Amino acid sequence: MGLLTIIVLTLAISLSLNIFLKKIDISPIVGYILTGAIITIGLEIVNIDQHAINELAEFGIVFLMFTIGLEFSLHHLKSMKKEVFLFGTMQVVLSAAFFGFISNHFFGIDEKSSIIIGAALALSSTAIVLKVLNENGDIHRPYGRYSLGILLFQDLAVIPILLMISFFANPTASISEMLLNTLYSGAIVLFVMYIVGRYLLGHFFRYVVDTKSEELFISAVLLIVLASALFAHNFGFSYSLGAFFAGMMIAETKYKYQIEADLVPFRDLLLGLFFISVGLQINIDVVMDNFLVIILLTVAILLSKAVILFLMITVFSFPKRAMKTALALAQVGEFSFAVLALASTSNLLDDYIIQILISVVVISLIFTSLAIKHVRAFTNLFFKHSSEIMQEPIQSATLSHHVIVCGYSLLGQKIVKQLKKKGIMYVAIEHDRAHVQTGIDRHDSVMFGNAASKHVLESLGVKDCMAVIVAIDNDEKVRLICETIKSINSNISIVVKISHPEQIEDLHDLEITDYINENESVAKLLVSKAMKCDLKPH
Repeated sequence: MGLLTIIVLTLAISLSLNIFLKKIDISPIVGYILTGAIITIGLEIVNIDQHAINELAEFGIVFLMFTIGLEFSLHHLKSMKKEVFLFGTMQVVLSAAFFGFISNHFFGIDEKSSIIIGAALALSSTAIVLKVLNENGDIHRPYGRYSLGILLFQDLAVIPILLMISFFANPTASISEMLLNTLYSGAIVLFVMYIVGRYLLGHFFRYVVDTKSEELFISAVLLIVLASALFAHNFGFSYSLGAFFAGMMIAETKYKYQIEADLVPFRDLLLGLFFISVGLQINIDVVMDNFLVIILLTVAILLSKAVILFLMITVFSFPKRAMKTALALAQVGEFSFAVLALASTSNLLDDYIIQILISVVVISLIFTSLAIKHVRAFTNLFFKHSSEIMQEPIQSATLSHHVIVCGYSLLGQKIVKQLKKKGIMYVAIEHDRAHVQTGIDRHDSVMFGNAASKHVLESLGVKDCMAVIVAIDNDEKVRLICETIKSINSNISIVVKISHPEQIEDLHDLEITDYINENESVAKLLVSKAMKCDLKPH
């Protein structure tokens, strides 16, 4: 069977499954995993390089980690040091120790293998958890912040876990030498990325944006992401960690929102490929022969991780918040596949055990994709009272009751000036770098981005805004912006500047009622001024 045939079949199966699952409100992640499992059952893919598929799928995680990095700059990471370094360390160490102990003492697995199993099971799913938390806005809630901090530490912990497996596979190597080499490599990677981000990145994007070519802009972003991932990988780190640092570099620039909007399609498609590759790893014979054991193990692991997280966070926070965090992170994550794969190639784990663990991980991921969006509702069954009184309140990055100004040319600048004079909160979107720089020089709130992008508008809180003012001359662009806003919420108030009556007819189907005809308004003002001149003595 040819590669193109397999690609077509994969797309057809995943699309059909996800259309059906979407109707019953089930995450597409489940559809992608089932697609991989169906392909494994129905097709004998003997001519496909599984390793190449897995490498390509890994870049879904790369783009996910890049967009996470865009959300959290170094300043944000410092402000989250408790969540990342305290909670993250405690969660990984306690979970790994617990599962390692159980594996060794209750299942008779040797010590090295038990440590690897414990480390793999301690990890949670960055891909699923952060995707859902970002979609439902819970990433800005306290439990979302706790979850993010722990997940970031887990991603960092993958490096020493993989180093540990390498050391187990080669016991004659010097552990102190390996640690020193890792520290040196990490210092070099961080230093180079800091220099590039601090002194070169802004100039690079300025030249690219000046071309006014969206293709070149996207190409430049892809270059930064992939080059950063490759650079970190060449120094012994994961691709995703390099992409995360690249996102943090760009987070302080004015191009953040547009880059996020442009990368979302790439990220989601590659994430889909990643979860298809997860489904491909399922050995159906092993699953059928050990179905009850796999289900019981999955339930036991989910409950154990949830209890450990709940008890740990309750010491530092409210039980309700601890429960939400525990439920969000109870699953076993996608990076455990990398840990198990290295252990397998190093002959440190039996293939039968690996197949059982892969099946457990897949079921836990499916369960999480179904359950995580209902975490708050489920928690409210046990905790009726709100726990909003916090020792360290978290300020959401989301704006509300503000005005979004689309366009920051001369008219947009005048509009912003009037809004500032009236004390009205606002944010302007502009795609011309020169105008954005003018706004920055004037200390106006101006973001670089495409106002017709749904992601950009949602990032700037369009759902909670007072109104959107469209102050752009391009008729086609005005239409696209209005269509995008209406697709988000048909009740959002839109005020459009028009220059000719035909524009009203063009926008009639969108049910926009607030128009300002610039020519009519100017004509009225000119006549008014002329009438006043007649009253003055000559």
